[in-house]
Amino acid sequence: MFTLTRRLGVVAITVALVAGVSACSSSSDSGSSDDASGDKSIILITPTAVGSNNFLKLAVEGAEAAGKANDATVDIYESKDPASIQQNIDEAVRAAPDVIIGVSFSVLDQVTAAAADNPDQEFLLIDTSAEKPTDNLTAAVFKEYEANYLIGVEAGLLTESDSIGAIGALDTPFIHRWIDPFFAGATSVNPEVRTTQQYVGGDNPFGDQARAKAQAQIIADSGADYVNAAASAGNLGVFEAAAAGSFKAFGVDSNQCLESPGNVVDNSIKRVDIAVENAVKDIFAGNGGGFKSYGLAEGGVGVTGLEDDVASSKCLIAEHPDVIEKVAEVRDQIVSGEITVEDPLTAG
Repeated sequence: MFTLTRRLGVVAITVALVAGVSACSSSSDSGSSDDASGDKSIILITPTAVGSNNFLKLAVEGAEAAGKANDATVDIYESKDPASIQQNIDEAVRAAPDVIIGVSFSVLDQVTAAAADNPDQEFLLIDTSAEKPTDNLTAAVFKEYEANYLIGVEAGLLTESDSIGAIGALDTPFIHRWIDPFFAGATSVNPEVRTTQQYVGGDNPFGDQARAKAQAQIIADSGADYVNAAASAGNLGVFEAAAAGSFKAFGVDSNQCLESPGNVVDNSIKRVDIAVENAVKDIFAGNGGGFKSYGLAEGGVGVTGLEDDVASSKCLIAEHPDVIEKVAEVRDQIVSGEITVEDPLTAG
């Protein structure tokens, strides 16, 4: 019987550990994992609370799907900060599930170290990978840059001001996977395009909607009429600025057009849920270790505009079938190798 338990904050097993730590726990309608009859178990550790973070929501959905498919209990440990990430990993190791899943580069160092220290425990990293992984460490990564090149093509074709922008959570090579290819895609179809970018930064770069909104307004004030939003949960702030201003936005990970109808053109989709489910399946089958990269060819990334239900997606791109046709052509060229999109993470 599949069950799911979610915990927010630091998970502790003794009263002494709980003292001084702010935490709360909640269970899904499926009940507590203590009531499970399945022999398998999964623990997924997030770097922050899931909240409105679509990326983390997809990871949780993937873990849930893996639990149902494999008759496994699923616990979600939602961390609050770097210290609680480590404490959650330590608790997960003590619980000794069949698989411990760490989500995002924010948990890379801690999960890599835990895998090295616990060779009999299977670990899975999502959206990041170790330079020198141990045999018990599996990773699933994505070619986000391919999808962002496609929405860049859309922006280049749609812009009326010949000015576009991008807002990222942080100024890091990883986040540039949403920015540099977006600009490259735009200039590939419109060499006259001018580009500008801003970064949220601060104490909560992936969730600060107010700062994201303010940075998006700076981009809009520069004349940009299309903005790629790569600020995770902060994207909602970008969409607020779009609704009040003179630009349209692009979303990430899932269909964010539904969250702000009339303001979002399209989304660079990352099928985190599918990657989690597939990787867990491989581990349970004894085929763990190494990593798999999901791009356009593997169906791991894409854009809402090329999906069958684009007409009901609430995405503005549905109003531009000529642009969709061009994007489909470019997608096919990337898949065939005719076009190579540079990965900012490895470009040096």
